[in-house]
Amino acid sequence: MIIGIVGAPNKGKSTFFSAATMVDAQIADYPFTTIDPNKGTAYARSECPHVVLGLQKCDARNSKCEHGARLIPINVIDVAGLVPDAHLGKGMGFEFLGDLAQAQALIQVVDASARTDMWGRRVENADVCEEARMLRQEIDFWIMAVLEKNWAKIKGRDIGQVGVALSGINASLAQCEAAAKQCGLQAAKIEWGEQQRLEFCRALGRMCKPIAIAANKCDMRGSMENVGKLKECCAGMLVVPTFAAGELALRKAAAAGKIKYVPGDADFEECAPMDQRQQDALASIRKTMQGNGGLGTGVQRIVDAAVFGMLGLVDVYPVEDENRYCDGAGRVLPDALLMGKGSTVFDLAGKVHTDLQGRFVGAVDARSKRRVGKEAGLSKGDVIRIIAGR
Repeated sequence: MIIGIVGAPNKGKSTFFSAATMVDAQIADYPFTTIDPNKGTAYARSECPHVVLGLQKCDARNSKCEHGARLIPINVIDVAGLVPDAHLGKGMGFEFLGDLAQAQALIQVVDASARTDMWGRRVENADVCEEARMLRQEIDFWIMAVLEKNWAKIKGRDIGQVGVALSGINASLAQCEAAAKQCGLQAAKIEWGEQQRLEFCRALGRMCKPIAIAANKCDMRGSMENVGKLKECCAGMLVVPTFAAGELALRKAAAAGKIKYVPGDADFEECAPMDQRQQDALASIRKTMQGNGGLGTGVQRIVDAAVFGMLGLVDVYPVEDENRYCDGAGRVLPDALLMGKGSTVFDLAGKVHTDLQGRFVGAVDARSKRRVGKEAGLSKGDVIRIIAGR
């Protein structure tokens, strides 16, 4: 799974990326600092089942467990700033949009202080709502451009040909079918007019490239008022106030052993001597966190919301012993797997190993010790033992 970090230039995208991944990205106060995409690993945070099950600890292997918080790795890509008419090639738009093709969800970083315009230039009182709408429009027009490029092969065919044409942007056939149905379009024989095609692309974009808005720089004067504007003009979209620079500072301080902090916590604890400058900086960060409605810096919260909310993924823990919650080597809850919306225990077997799915007999819900069939759905935090034949 890939989440794209996107937005206009000079909004704090690279700082957000570095804060979420601890990968050093080039950060500077001018447009188009990022040219080549930055790639890294962020983490989706969930409560580790060992806490709920009353176990002393777990033996996390493919993820991390910090003070009862399970941190599950996800891939993140930070592309250069997208500007108006990016779909026409403005500002290297073709390359940047192409970098997002495989992303399942996007986090748009908006300057909530309204001190930079859509080109990344310094201004006062920029229109944050126009900035948010710009990205959605560029994504929709980009999808439209891909559809138009393949229109000669699509016209007169069925929706399956649309799915083939748009597979390169990670749009599934099921999403294409759902978008056509939502728009009331004929799917058996494609004879859509230009406006119908645009409506289809808009509907599809919201399915295959959903966007959450990180209202960044929420520590700056006037920013929270603009957060309110964004929530109003982007009704139906997730808007989270974020303080990426503060999150990056906290993670660096934690890595240096100065504080105890788990990404997503609403506060931190000092645990080592610091000079006055460091103490003042942390006090300022804490003040912003306390004014952010329990969201902390907001960075981890919006990543979690993209993974578990927008994409509807669930974290599931396969085990071989449902009584001790461990694998064959005795490791307790070693692996956390992210499964898609509507996934079943049979799907889980295939993700653990294709051979396991081929020998699938049944499964056991380790919490209830109840045996379930292949169609049983998965829920967040499930601990499952797969039963396989020889």
